[in-house]
Amino acid sequence: MCSMRGDIMEKVNIYDAKTNLSKIVQEVARTGEPVVIAKNGHALVKVIAYREEKPKRKLGFMLNKGSVSDSFLDNFDDMNADEIQDMFEGKYE
Repeated sequence: MCSMRGDIMEKVNIYDAKTNLSKIVQEVARTGEPVVIAKNGHALVKVIAYREEKPKRKLGFMLNKGSVSDSFLDNFDDMNADEIQDMFEGKYE
C-alpha cells in the first residue's frame, strides 16, 4: 500500500485492496482520510469514511398546507413546549 503524505491521497492497487480490505476500511474509518483503489494505475473507486448526516431542516414546510383556526391562534401563547413540538411533527390534534 502507498502511504499518506500531506495532501496526496493514498492509492492502493486492486490486488492489495482485495488482500487488505479490512485494514483499509479500518484505517479510513479511524483517520477519515479516503483511499483510492486503482487498477493499472487508473483510479476505480474511492473508499471514504461514513458520516451520519443530520437531516436538513426545511423552511416554509407548512406553506400552503391549510389554514389555522382562530381558536388555535388564541391559545398559541398558552401552549407548552411539548405541544408546540407535537405541532411541528404533525402529532398535534
